[in-house]
Amino acid sequence: MNPAPNLVLVGPMGAGKTSIGKRVADRFGLVFVDADQAIVERAGATIPEIFENAGEAGFRERETAVLGELLAGEGRLISTGGGAVLSADNRALLRRRGFVVHLEVSVEGQLKRLARCTNRPLLQRPDREQVLREMARARAPLYAEVADLTLDTDHLMPPEATVRLCHLLATHWQRQETPA
Repeated sequence: MNPAPNLVLVGPMGAGKTSIGKRVADRFGLVFVDADQAIVERAGATIPEIFENAGEAGFRERETAVLGELLAGEGRLISTGGGAVLSADNRALLRRRGFVVHLEVSVEGQLKRLARCTNRPLLQRPDREQVLREMARARAPLYAEVADLTLDTDHLMPPEATVRLCHLLATHWQRQETPA
């Protein structure tokens, strides 16, 4: 068991971090927070607008700040953006303040799930498959580095993935609460 005050979902785009995360949060009585949505709310701009105006580096700075704020609390299930693990500081923070679950999905699964997606700046290119493969090569070792637990969601619908993840969490995660 790895006791931690928060549950954190990491993984590539389309792995189900938000759809599964909301369901798991409900079952465990956690507050669900989508880190990307928190960035949007704080910035007052969409993620594509942030990328356009501040570049990926500006987005990543905001991401690190938001993750720091979110992980300072407890009793949360935090769904991170796919690139949150790119920063060594983020990885250290995730490990320190969360029980980290890596939701895996194949590139083929991502292509199916993200076929009609238009709000992900890194995919607004004609070579989506190549981009996803390059991201998978770069990020998979980082997801593995921070993960306390891994679940392959490739052939699972969100309700089925939720049941499987809840069973795994019941035996692998102990919620740590700070005394008042």
